Amino acid sequence: QVGADGKESIGYQRDDDGENISELNAYFSELTGLYWGWKNLSDDYIGLVHYRRHFAMDGKTLEYNQLNQYLGKIKLFIPKKRWYVIETLKSHYGHTHYLEHIEITRRIVLKKYPEYKRAFDKTMNRRWGYMFNMMIMQQQYLDDYCNWLFDILFELEKRINPQELSSFQGRFYGRVSEIIFNVWLDGQIKNGKIKESEIKELPYQHMEKINWWKKGTAFLKAKFAGKRYEGSF
Repeated sequence: QVGADGKESIGYQRDDDGENISELNAYFSELTGLYWGWKNLSDDYIGLVHYRRHFAMDGKTLEYNQLNQYLGKIKLFIPKKRWYVIETLKSHYGHTHYLEHIEITRRIVLKKYPEYKRAFDKTMNRRWGYMFNMMIMQQQYLDDYCNWLFDILFELEKRINPQELSSFQGRFYGRVSEIIFNVWLDGQIKNGKIKESEIKELPYQHMEKINWWKKGTAFLKAKFAGKRYEGSF
């Protein structure tokens, strides 16, 4: 079916309505959905999951009644830490993608938000992170995060042309945002804007079957043989 605006009805909210960056989806991935929610929703809590991973509790996809008991007390829900063990966040990105993306992002952050320098460097040297661009936040925190994030990413867009990369590697904006979410969060905690007691880690579940042998082999090849990723697993 086609609506009055001439757009096909697809059974759920499109990201090319209202204020949006839908045309950047090939490069920004699920962040076009985050941008749409930030600009067009006014709910108390706003969050993001995507087709590959959902939050879960008690072995099933998260439902409102499971979360309701925490609302008000918890301001930010995030996925459980992902550990890389033999890699830091920076070295893993450099082995699987292009380290230049992180280095340019650092320069942007130091110019625009120099107060995040310590948080940035600390995050890059960690062997764990809150990944996947998954979160549920009170709106005021989402607004703060998105103002910060997209200001950085739009500057990054001016400095790196994704069309010079493969279609897989060209989606680096979403991968950079996975990492610098941790920078923003560390900064929020350090400056007292949010307490660690107001943050809750949630389990997550994969919505697609994962080939762990292929994934693990690619991880080791990236680290020890210099073979970058060219697909998801």
